Amino acid sequence: MHKDIKTGNYVNRDLSWVEFNRRVLQEAQDATTPMLERMRFLGIVASNLDEFVSVRLAETKEKIKAGFTQKDFTGYTPSGLYRRLIKRTGAMVAEQYKTYRELIRLLAKKGVHIQEYVDLNVTQQRAMDQYYHDIIFPVLTPMAIDQSRPFPLVHNKSVYLSVMLQKEDEQDGEPFMAIVQVPSNLPRIVKVPLRANSKKKSFILIEDLIKQHVHTLFSGYVSLAVQEFRVTRNADLSINEEEAEDLLEAIEKELRRRRRGAPVRLEVCKDFRSDALQELQEEFEIQDPIFEIDGPLDLSFLAGFVDSLEGFSHLKYGPVQPVYPPEFLPRESHFELLRRQDVLVHHPYESFEPVTDFILEASEDPQVLAIKMTLYRVNGDSRLIPALALAAESGKQVTVVVELKARFDEERNIAWARKLEKAGCHVVYGLVGLKTHAKIILVVRREQQGLRRYVHVGTGNYNESTAKVYTDVGLFTSNPIIGEDASELFNEITGYSGPKALQAFRVAPDGMKDELFTLIRRETEHALKGKRSRIIAKINSLSHQEMIDQLYVASQAGVQIDLIVRGVCCLRPGVEGLSENIRVISIVDRFLEHSRLFYFENDGNPDVFISSADWMSRNLNRRIELMCPVFDPSLKKMLVDILNLSLNDNVKARELMPNGNYIFVKNEKPPLRSQTEAMGIIPWKPAQWSVLT
Repeated sequence: MHKDIKTGNYVNRDLSWVEFNRRVLQEAQDATTPMLERMRFLGIVASNLDEFVSVRLAETKEKIKAGFTQKDFTGYTPSGLYRRLIKRTGAMVAEQYKTYRELIRLLAKKGVHIQEYVDLNVTQQRAMDQYYHDIIFPVLTPMAIDQSRPFPLVHNKSVYLSVMLQKEDEQDGEPFMAIVQVPSNLPRIVKVPLRANSKKKSFILIEDLIKQHVHTLFSGYVSLAVQEFRVTRNADLSINEEEAEDLLEAIEKELRRRRRGAPVRLEVCKDFRSDALQELQEEFEIQDPIFEIDGPLDLSFLAGFVDSLEGFSHLKYGPVQPVYPPEFLPRESHFELLRRQDVLVHHPYESFEPVTDFILEASEDPQVLAIKMTLYRVNGDSRLIPALALAAESGKQVTVVVELKARFDEERNIAWARKLEKAGCHVVYGLVGLKTHAKIILVVRREQQGLRRYVHVGTGNYNESTAKVYTDVGLFTSNPIIGEDASELFNEITGYSGPKALQAFRVAPDGMKDELFTLIRRETEHALKGKRSRIIAKINSLSHQEMIDQLYVASQAGVQIDLIVRGVCCLRPGVEGLSENIRVISIVDRFLEHSRLFYFENDGNPDVFISSADWMSRNLNRRIELMCPVFDPSLKKMLVDILNLSLNDNVKARELMPNGNYIFVKNEKPPLRSQTEAMGIIPWKPAQWSVLT
């Protein structure tokens, strides 16, 4: 295999993630993106970075602490990688806040002002004073730090105020320190009453109001400095499932421990007082990274601010009304329709309602005997949960595989699990050591010809909220082969049944990886024999070394490979002698590209799959994932059209270069923005951009 001594054959996973978040930041910097949507993208950048720090950066710090010096397959030691990550994330944060200040300036010209207390007029200040005394003050808890009152628990990712104080009658004495948590259960940004004869809307950050009134919390003291800080803690769960007698209780215990996880990052406002910073560093035992922020800490509040802002729809994306899939219209029984044909639904362009209606109809149909379903991330007001509960209460066999270890959704999933158990559902927490990430529903119905199975397989979570902003596909079918495989899969998850030879499905960790390797090798052999060969994969991430190596071998055999990878990609395309037949693009746009679609040419008889799995070690080795073939020729064509549309995007697509950088795709073709184009062609029409020739 070709060796590039300078850069290696792989891009580091974490450095690739930083580049992905930079692409999100580009959307906030893009002048063609509506202004408030640019603010939303800034909030997404902040949320992404929080998760990255609390999981990936935390893991790297733990390796350094444990004395790990071994290089990973991309050539980095933990300490070398850590230094590079701090440098790159620091530069990105500086760029993020530069963009924030620019957007604040532009928004002010549009009549939306985020102001400081001193910039308000007397009438507005009085209104804000009243708001502070009536709403904020009763919630605040000043926490002094001295010999009798040790440093209190600082919550993960919460904004705090460091208050340096001096007694009024001891002007030359040593300063005292106290901290005040900025309430997370109150709006981060407060609307200010309009000025007389003015239409501009003004807002003020809650921490600015607290800082202005901090004297109300410390009578008899003078404040020397009131400044914001924020700590990000290690948020990874560490559970020994083999020894846990009750997994639910074990996870609840770990969630409590997460609140006290080791500090990983300290953020402070600009020009933070040195003695206060030293106190924080000693308490948190953290020397770096210390991020000095020139602006409000934690910009994730911007997404909620954009949603709450009324009267400025012209500064947002236009509304999208998902189409109810025409196959289901008029809204006949799902069961009658699926006996005649399979149906593929493309979210968010097509509505998620057919999935909800499928469960609702099954819960009410007296001929339905059993409903089985996996749940990974569910929205807070999901209609699926009451429908499943209703089915159980009416005597149906309802089995729900709830993944308690879905990162940052653990508490919500615990609540759903208890509610479902109370209603009489059989709730299963999956297999020891594996996360259940597959997305599947199985409905067993009694009919004249005997029992029939109806199945839904998806690429995304059963979440009505994210289905409006994530691109995913879902397959409805009553194909008996898929139905039998679905039963076998649930039996394996819920019982002692071992892996069996499945007819259509391929399931990780037992067979999916090997099947993908077999398919890639088949394309390699076809290319070597001069037969038609082609691989297209649309995934969120690619970091599995052996998978990358298989693709490199296929490329060297002459297989044309197109990868649509939204986020992390450790493969290095376009390297002479290694990967010159591989093209990698990433699309970052209004909707989060989330569907996993695989195409293998097979000498003119293509195989097309939908899947829950990315091509990462965790998905292929440590999760229950599902890859399902699509048999219907018209539905295969629909999936190929979706892939073609992405491959021809030359507006929001970025292409990965051999050096690991991404550049916008530029060509002489007319501008084509895949997501905008998709909104205009539902119901789906034949593609005009075919590249599969």
